Amino acid sequence: MKVRSKAERHIKEGHPWVFDESIEKENYPPRTGDLAIIFDQKKNQFLACGLYDLDSPIRIKLLQFRKGRSIDESWFKEKVTEAHSKRETLLKTDTNSFRLIYGENDGFPGVICDVYDDCAVLKLYSGAWFPYMKHLVEAILSLLDLKCIVLRLSRNTAALKETYGFKNGDVIFGALENEEVVFKEHGILFSANLIHGHKTGYFLDHRHNRKRVGEMARGKDVLDVFAYAGGFSVHALCGGANRVVSLDISAQALEMAKKNANLNGNFPQHELLVGDAFEHLAALKRDKQTFDIVVVDPPSFAKKANEVPGAIKAYQRLFGLAHPLVRKGGFLVFASCSSRVSNEEFFELVLKGLDFQGFDFKLVHTSLHDVDHPVSFPEGAYLKCTYCIIY
Repeated sequence: MKVRSKAERHIKEGHPWVFDESIEKENYPPRTGDLAIIFDQKKNQFLACGLYDLDSPIRIKLLQFRKGRSIDESWFKEKVTEAHSKRETLLKTDTNSFRLIYGENDGFPGVICDVYDDCAVLKLYSGAWFPYMKHLVEAILSLLDLKCIVLRLSRNTAALKETYGFKNGDVIFGALENEEVVFKEHGILFSANLIHGHKTGYFLDHRHNRKRVGEMARGKDVLDVFAYAGGFSVHALCGGANRVVSLDISAQALEMAKKNANLNGNFPQHELLVGDAFEHLAALKRDKQTFDIVVVDPPSFAKKANEVPGAIKAYQRLFGLAHPLVRKGGFLVFASCSSRVSNEEFFELVLKGLDFQGFDFKLVHTSLHDVDHPVSFPEGAYLKCTYCIIY
């Protein structure tokens, strides 16, 4: 098939998506999961190939660029091996949880594979992968000694008419003795529910930031806003924090945070605060409570382009509520996982926010993705975090 000139330019730059409106000519009516081969318009030679997806506006998920290859067992093994090699530095630490496959960024558009100890969760965001499940699973097992692999399907994928008999939560290899699996993150224990947990069971992406906060926390009072399962909180507790307050709107999530803390010891200084973050931050300010470290890690506020202005306003409001709670000489750790808000926009927002409030401050550190979340194209970048000292 052939695509329009603009899409062809993007493909030549290595972009992994071809949208439906970019397709100019198809030689036959394709089905979801078919291998689509794209030819250069002028030279009429191989440009790229990928999986066709009738159920997505991203009609072709590209796998191979410039040089033709059979998308077979050897291709899958080579690509998974390449992804695994990028994680080598992380796997040399006291950590047995990591993202093995990060979608397009590892050459597998619409596929996530997270490993928790000796179990893996394979999550599909596209039905185009169903015909290739055997090759994908075998490639993973050729590298890792796993007891089981659990299949998770995105809501849209689970609702497809043709799922090749796969269902969300299926154990597609081995046996899962307990749906809650305990794993290590830089020596600290956490648990993930592989069947019913959010996404693949846990959020692995902030690992490096959680470790940093834990190293900063000794003898400190810490507020963890949007704490969810307590990633930052537990690292702070294990790091010797004097007091840790975990704030989240979900009581169930905070019970997970408490459970994760208990995996590592007894921490009577751990407090759970259930409720809306905006309301509770305002209440803490009225009560004149302050902390040495305030971590603000909100959910994505902008999943669509038209949501960006609202996301910016939400960040600004959060910022205005959070920074007065930081003691002089303390840290404000502010993060974003909104891919639609660029790194530059977010960092500028933080600096302008502090400057506008008239605070003396110093930006001491910024971070992006950890090693198991590599970025190979612009839309693959979403995570950013700032560390500011407030004087």
